[in-house]
Amino acid sequence: MFEVRFHGRGGQGAKSAAQFLVEAAMNEGKHIQAYPDYGPERSGAPVRTYARISDEPIITHEPVTKPKAVVVLDATLLETIDVAEGLDNDGVLIINSKENKDFFKSKLKFKGKIYIIDASLIALKLINRDSPNTAILGALVKATKIVELKQMKNVIIHGFLRKLGKSAAEHNGECVGQGYDAVVL
Repeated sequence: MFEVRFHGRGGQGAKSAAQFLVEAAMNEGKHIQAYPDYGPERSGAPVRTYARISDEPIITHEPVTKPKAVVVLDATLLETIDVAEGLDNDGVLIINSKENKDFFKSKLKFKGKIYIIDASLIALKLINRDSPNTAILGALVKATKIVELKQMKNVIIHGFLRKLGKSAAEHNGECVGQGYDAVVL
């Protein structure tokens, strides 16, 4: 079973990111689960969401405590939250930031793979909004290969097409692609 934990703030799209990820996996025939874990729902409040993807039925409903990947939509959360908690050194940590990898290696106990992507910049450039979730999903896809890039883009485009129309859908699909391209393995 592949488990992912997303850390973000209300309004950054952590809940949507988990949903988009599992929808892409479901379209590939996998068993899925996604759910949020947050206190008071308000913009800017810390949010955690979880996703599980498996080739077998998922019977647990416990919080993800041993993720294979952690995605951080807001690097300021590292000041108060141990985002790498439960993440083994063979896991993947993806952080939305302008800082470099060495900056985070010195701050974290985590010794595994760290990928830094300025997903906010990609989002601002393409959708005129600091909503880093779609770009960071592209980074997650490249770093973990948990779903196909094409499937992730299709899910994003169809999800935004229903909500915000063709232009927003296409721009968010492009965010996924640029997020994917921004990660150097």
